[in-house]
Amino acid sequence: MAMSDVQKAERAEIALLAGATPDVAAALKAWLARLGHERRLSAKTREAYARDMTGFLQHLARHLGATPDLAAFSELAPRDVRAVIAAKRAEGIEPRTQMRFLAAARSFGRHLEREGLGKVGALTAVRAPSIPRTLPRPVSVADAKKLADPDIRAGEAREGWVLMRDAAVLALLYGSGLRISEALGLKRRDMPAPGTGDHITVTGKGGKTRMVPVLPHVLKAIDAYAAACPFALELGGPLFVGEKGGPLSPRIVQRVVEQLRGALGLPDSATPHALRHSFATHLLARGGDLRSIQELLGHASLSTTQIYAAVDASALMASWRAAHPRARLADSKEG
Repeated sequence: MAMSDVQKAERAEIALLAGATPDVAAALKAWLARLGHERRLSAKTREAYARDMTGFLQHLARHLGATPDLAAFSELAPRDVRAVIAAKRAEGIEPRTQMRFLAAARSFGRHLEREGLGKVGALTAVRAPSIPRTLPRPVSVADAKKLADPDIRAGEAREGWVLMRDAAVLALLYGSGLRISEALGLKRRDMPAPGTGDHITVTGKGGKTRMVPVLPHVLKAIDAYAAACPFALELGGPLFVGEKGGPLSPRIVQRVVEQLRGALGLPDSATPHALRHSFATHLLARGGDLRSIQELLGHASLSTTQIYAAVDASALMASWRAAHPRARLADSKEG
């Protein structure tokens, strides 16, 4: 039976505390509790913090030659922190993961200072690894529609309701720009029946809620799936369920898209999350403004949403190069 996010977070916390000295373990436990209660971070996010902090402590212990206690934390120098980051880099760990390690350690350091347990200025004195900003890779409008078409998989030896469920999930991801966790976190009562509403409230990162529109054809697809589903979908239960009636796993949706990539000849970048990128990029290409798209996506900062403007500009340039005769002439001269 698959573990819940809360169980995974608890397991990660146990592993973290087991490798710490008693005083550090007590501080870590209070820090994780603060993340959950005061900052209202999800169990999945707390699990990630615990895993990253476990990795940081392990590398720090190797560097120092002993498991650090609170006194050792207070005595850390910037070179010690850089040594931990360098060790991760030597393992081939990408900059984004290195930055996560440092972010977890900094958060713990801030907790120690708030509680009067020591100052860890070395953590903030070290510059975070730079992360090359890559553009999102959306799929085309036509391919996004195909991914959400149940007829594409009509020949598979799967029950019809499962194919309808998968198509409904993918249609929702593209039609409303949801993260997969947001879609699979919906309850049956959250989704209006066709003709009774045109929006839903979803819970995103950090427990923040936002209102997003739902297209009529998406509502019909979800309603058709719900009618065909052999399990009773309780109002307070999950909207999307697995073949045994439990909550649908994100991995199942990811596998579905992996299979469809092969059938449709799509690149590896075509993932469930790429449908969210497609939602934003296609809206922008059709005149949507960045502020509205920011609200729909649930981005805390407009700068996060602005990356889609670069995607749109990149697509425009690609179209210009492909279609404009002078552009083709220029390319041939450069070659």
